[in-house]
Amino acid sequence: MAQQFPALSDSLAAFIAKQHIYFCGTAMTDGRVNVSPKGGDSLRVINPNCVVWQNYTGSGNETAAHLKSNNRMTLMFCSFEKKPLILRLYGHARAVHPRNSDWQQYVDLFPDNPGTRQFYVMDIDLVQTSCGFAVPFMDFKQHRDTLDVKVGEMDKDGIRQYWEDKNMTSIDGVDTGIFKDS
Repeated sequence: MAQQFPALSDSLAAFIAKQHIYFCGTAMTDGRVNVSPKGGDSLRVINPNCVVWQNYTGSGNETAAHLKSNNRMTLMFCSFEKKPLILRLYGHARAVHPRNSDWQQYVDLFPDNPGTRQFYVMDIDLVQTSCGFAVPFMDFKQHRDTLDVKVGEMDKDGIRQYWEDKNMTSIDGVDTGIFKDS
């Protein structure tokens, strides 16, 4: 049975901290909806109404483009082990880039990762839980290191070039703002 709350409780924040994967959903008014899996040690609960997640270099940059047009975001967490639970965080988010004055405060919250492309700071306006009874049991084996290895093979100029080649526009051709605010 779904329940709604205005903020995260301590028990829901603890649930988030135990998850190995979560999903981010964003959309512009027009164009494609993006749902993206996120993993690793990449999310922190700042307070009951705010989370920040570290976004790594990847093949696309849809979330950044979407937030420039429409800053709505949904994060979803699922329990694949033990007690079933689905947790959704609804709210509005903004991207923080290395050029922004608050970049360093977020860098300090996470393990160093040279592939960090942005941080997303999400203000939560609704928390919803649901049963998760149909979510399958799955065992966590380990985090993949493929992205860290690939990024580790590049220097700063190589990462920047990759962003220029792959991360400047969304699949719908919208600017992601990776190098400039607009």
